[in-house]
Amino acid sequence: MTTNDYDRIERTTVWSPGPGCHGGCGVLAYMKGDEIIKIEGDPCHPWNQGRTCSRLLAYTKFLNHPDRILYPLKRVGHRGSGEFKRISWDEALDEIETKFKQFRAESGAESVIFVQGTGRDINAPLTFLTYAYGSPNLSQLGLSGQSCYTPRITGSCMTDGTLTVADCSQFFEKRYEDPRWECPKYIIIWATNPTTGCPDGFQGHWIIDCMKRGSNLIVVDPRCTWVTSRAEYHLQCRPGSDGAVALGMINLILENEWYDKEFIEKWTLGIDKLRERAAEYTPERVEQLTWIPKEILYEATKTYAANRPSAIHWGMPIDMNPEATSVAQAISMLWCLTGNFDVPGGNVAARGAFGIAMWPINQAQVLTEYGEEFLAKINEKRIGAKEYPYVANTRLYIQPDLAVDQMITGDPYKIRGMWIQTSNMLGGNAADINKHHKALMNMEYNVFVDLFHNPTTMAVADIILPAACFTERNTIRVWHTPAQVVRKLHEPLGEARNDWEINFELARRFNPEIAKKYNTVIDFFDEKLKPSGYTFQELIDNGGWVFEKEGVSVPYRRYESGLLRADGKPGFQTPSGKIEFYSLNHEEWGLDPLPWYREPPESENVTPELMKKYPLVMVTGRRSPVYFHAEHRNIDWLREKDPFPLVEVNPAVAVKLGIGDGEWCWIENDRGKVMRKAKYNISMNEKCVSVPHGWWPPEEEGKAPHYYGAWKYNCNKLVLSQVGSSSGYGGGAYKTVPVRLRKMEPGETFDGPQIGITE
Repeated sequence: MTTNDYDRIERTTVWSPGPGCHGGCGVLAYMKGDEIIKIEGDPCHPWNQGRTCSRLLAYTKFLNHPDRILYPLKRVGHRGSGEFKRISWDEALDEIETKFKQFRAESGAESVIFVQGTGRDINAPLTFLTYAYGSPNLSQLGLSGQSCYTPRITGSCMTDGTLTVADCSQFFEKRYEDPRWECPKYIIIWATNPTTGCPDGFQGHWIIDCMKRGSNLIVVDPRCTWVTSRAEYHLQCRPGSDGAVALGMINLILENEWYDKEFIEKWTLGIDKLRERAAEYTPERVEQLTWIPKEILYEATKTYAANRPSAIHWGMPIDMNPEATSVAQAISMLWCLTGNFDVPGGNVAARGAFGIAMWPINQAQVLTEYGEEFLAKINEKRIGAKEYPYVANTRLYIQPDLAVDQMITGDPYKIRGMWIQTSNMLGGNAADINKHHKALMNMEYNVFVDLFHNPTTMAVADIILPAACFTERNTIRVWHTPAQVVRKLHEPLGEARNDWEINFELARRFNPEIAKKYNTVIDFFDEKLKPSGYTFQELIDNGGWVFEKEGVSVPYRRYESGLLRADGKPGFQTPSGKIEFYSLNHEEWGLDPLPWYREPPESENVTPELMKKYPLVMVTGRRSPVYFHAEHRNIDWLREKDPFPLVEVNPAVAVKLGIGDGEWCWIENDRGKVMRKAKYNISMNEKCVSVPHGWWPPEEEGKAPHYYGAWKYNCNKLVLSQVGSSSGYGGGAYKTVPVRLRKMEPGETFDGPQIGITE
């Protein structure tokens, strides 16, 4: 590219839509007029330092894709017909306002569920809209157990009162050169392969940066990955046994006194009770439960505990353990026991830049923003709040599995409408998609905000609103630090709109008080940015980001100065003010105060007869570096790198079944079957297969009964859908699915999508 190809370079921060991810990277946009010619990473940005992913490099293909939805659409045929007509924004918003106000007047605001997916900057604008409407029902519907980050956040908060992350110097502008930071001696990478993505406000390449500076790896993962190949210890556990691994490590640390005695004595509660519980998890028992040889567990645990500082970076499979919040509770105890909490190179408390919370999501924030009366009101009707203490008292989502049942039965009250933003649940995250399809079809009115048609829009959408890509929109990002802006570089194509602007306009219609307080979304951003000392425009003028010099988002040892507690006292945001190895919240709520292990609902130890019929454990969700969940299969640059829905299988297993490398085969269990192309992987455990999720080839027929092949390829059709963890959060059985593989015979085809057309 020469300078004749572009006339300027603009700087911004990425936060989907576009690459689909959780964002945070600085980017340079090469522009000619109002057109983006190409996108590159910004070498001056402290998070990514010039590096970027293949999805961002293909951004122009996404932005200008011919199939992108650019105008509001209204369904004119029956659901599933694929027949939509273009309407104006005024018509679309007026109809939504009328319908939702009717539902609220006749059945209460709780009769509408507001649904988010992941990636796109949506949690704050969706919460803003949900509470403006007055609904208590905010969810990642489809994701069984709310099994994405929420269990880790809430479970670990029972131990140390906050969310913590591995310290890879990301809280400092000078990063690895900042003298306050120390490189972790070891990093335990638990249930994730960070090199293929940037999970939860964390960049995978930071792990590699630390490795270059001396960090060694310990990896807990059933699969073999790039990071396991570089690990000093690979704890290749049985899928779903992470809780037993953590309790076994706790037992070894306590039994051998590998813990930080001074920290434990001064800052913790319940060590003796934890010692008694952990003693049940001897190395021999843990080996039986997890498949990890006791000698490897011993050496890995000793190495982590004896080398300070060390850190733990964890992933989404933790949330999909049967008792996910208990697993998170146990793992968080490891960094507390070993003196690795909020120290350089350990696990540091992650707070929003300048303490900014874009919109209240947990109980404490809702109390501050709205007060006790509002909190009591939403807990009265919020699905799952009466049944599950975490749902009532921690992160204020609903219990999604109960919600799906209620959508079908109408008990205890009828759900009439859905607002679905950034979620393609039938093509992506929903367990037992037949059940979710039935529930969505039972709704009177389904509104979607998205960029492309997908299996879910085709199956159940009544109105579709077109969302803007990240270079077409303004927002702010304070997760976790620095405070930074995503700024509009050009006008949206067609009539696409920023998610924030869509939700802000409807929020003003549902609650006129909002219109009195804010004239524009930028007014709202300016109010939120006040702790930083900048307005939205001033932050742009300052270069786009700013780090807090001192305060709540700056590590380390903030528990000593009161920065981790709302009342400003030294200690932790727990009932006792201490690290709680014995949870007082759990004791009050009737849950086990100590971490414990429960088997997956379908496993060799619980359902041995089922495992004889279906002898392989299907682990779903392996990430592809060219896709984000169920997105990007329609981007040709990316699709050519990962073209087929695969099942990774050990060659020894496949050969016994007569399945050749690259041949199509069936994956089956009692819930159905899906087609996959076999990929030999010598590193796969012979008892497991790995199956990427989210497959729906956009080139296939989108209308009913086909829905882009979602029922043909989406492995989540085989996943058990039920309430998992006793807390209400976690337990989606996506990693522990009993299946069998079967060779596809010549001429054999998929015998129908197992779904019909419903008027």
